[in-house]
Amino acid sequence: MKVYLRLSNQNASAGGKKQRIKGFDKLDCLRNLATEFGADNITIIADSLSETFKQQIETLKPFHHSNDTPNVPNLNLRVIHVEYGNGAATYRHAYNLAIEENKDYDNVYLVEDDFLHRPGSKKAMIEALDKWEQYTTCYDHPDKYLNAVNGGNPHIKDDGEITRVMRTDNYHWKITNSTVMTFAAKVGRLKLDFPTHEEFSKDTITDSYRMFMALNEKGIGCVSSIPGLSSHLETAWLSPGYDWQNFDYFQDLPKTKLTGATKEIISQGSANPKNDDIFVGGM
Repeated sequence: MKVYLRLSNQNASAGGKKQRIKGFDKLDCLRNLATEFGADNITIIADSLSETFKQQIETLKPFHHSNDTPNVPNLNLRVIHVEYGNGAATYRHAYNLAIEENKDYDNVYLVEDDFLHRPGSKKAMIEALDKWEQYTTCYDHPDKYLNAVNGGNPHIKDDGEITRVMRTDNYHWKITNSTVMTFAAKVGRLKLDFPTHEEFSKDTITDSYRMFMALNEKGIGCVSSIPGLSSHLETAWLSPGYDWQNFDYFQDLPKTKLTGATKEIISQGSANPKNDDIFVGGM
């Protein structure tokens, strides 16, 4: 899965200043993205970055290493610098690039710069895209549980949306009426829906709700994982059902029980001479 990230300066955000999870910033989101999806799969559309932020991106190192740590390779991310000054133009650039560089059956992920992803996000979206011809997201948007009269999604009442729950091999999904401009799709799907994406990104700010409603009217849906495996950093709109305030990608990794020869090798010379159950993961 190829990833196309739209990146703006550290404190920039659409719609003004927002309260984000304490202790996380866009560099953390980028490290997390590289960990889950692989640095070699990521292309960054970097819009009007300051010289300082450009340098931080170019010298970015993996989690648990500062950019000044010696003898640790940089992530060497592919960065395309642009000077658009607005999110819609950056979105159109990423969208067009995803179409130009990939085949119709390839999976691509268009993502904003302030999202965190739990382990399994990539696997989950691939499962969904391989099963259904639609858009998919791991962001379980909390506006789907906020009544329209209280400022939530226009189609929400009684604290939820009318939907259908489905499953792939390893994950559960629900049909959702819309999501934000962070989603995955097959390239062929993007090509077919190009006019709709163009229509709702023609101004300086994209209109994700109206875009997905227009797609719905054409019979093209979107599914989101439940619970959400990714989340916006903004504290007002965190995916429900998980403690994002204390997110730790490595602690969240599934633990795997080792048996047989592998367990024997690890236990030798360790503080586990009885060869008791050994688990790896959750570093």
